Amino acid sequence: MQHVRFPDGHTCPALGLGTWRMGESERERPREVAALRLALEIGYRVIDTAEMYGEGGAEEVVGQALAEALRAGSVRRDEVFVVSKVYPHNASRIGVRTACERSRRRLGLDRIDLFLLHWRGSHPLAETLAGFEALLAQGHIARWGVSNFDLDDMEELADVRGGSACAANQVYYSLGERGAGHALLPWLQRQGLPLMAYCPIDQGVLAANARLAELAARKGASAAQLALAWAMQQGGVMAIPKAVREAHLRENFAAAAITLAPEDLAALDAIFPPPRRKTALAMV
Repeated sequence: MQHVRFPDGHTCPALGLGTWRMGESERERPREVAALRLALEIGYRVIDTAEMYGEGGAEEVVGQALAEALRAGSVRRDEVFVVSKVYPHNASRIGVRTACERSRRRLGLDRIDLFLLHWRGSHPLAETLAGFEALLAQGHIARWGVSNFDLDDMEELADVRGGSACAANQVYYSLGERGAGHALLPWLQRQGLPLMAYCPIDQGVLAANARLAELAARKGASAAQLALAWAMQQGGVMAIPKAVREAHLRENFAAAAITLAPEDLAALDAIFPPPRRKTALAMV
């Protein structure tokens, strides 16, 4: 399993688990909790969620699954890296604090390992950062970062007082959406900031790509596994696909063991050409 390193020296596996669209249905909740419990048993150690997902429902699912796993002794708290995000409209100095309190309560955690601004909103970055700094001082979060920030956003953030403490940027990045790889990823790599890639299988589209499947078959892998392996091999990139079915959880996790040779990467570039110029950052 490859790892990514955060600016404070903490390392995490380069494969995590997303929870977008979890917590939206009470009927589905037992199945989702069971899926997260299984994921922890399989070996996933990074779980990504947000107050937006199911309007807090996903955080409740994560909290229940983690509490059950801790009681069962499946994992220790220090082995699991929990990421959550604050809505932009809650990202005032005081709003960040109250949003974090709600998220920690739903997650059942004293501390969130990484707390992200979900995307830019109307509140000034300096105000949001002041809220993050207060949460750090109180021990309610271990580190903070951003999401859906393009290069110009990151450069602006770096100029804000305290902006250098940013620990990560989570963006849409995949073989099918390579825009972030043109300028943003190289900048993050130079700064030593991980890129957390959401939708690394393009919400399942890449799993059905015939040309990708053909190339993957030569390595005894699936198209989805090849897409994940490519993302994790970019350097400083963590892939966080969402999965609920056991087969998908196990298939995705196995992708972490795949190493791509230069000729594999060249073949992927031929199918999914890298951008020749900067393009707008993809978002979903």
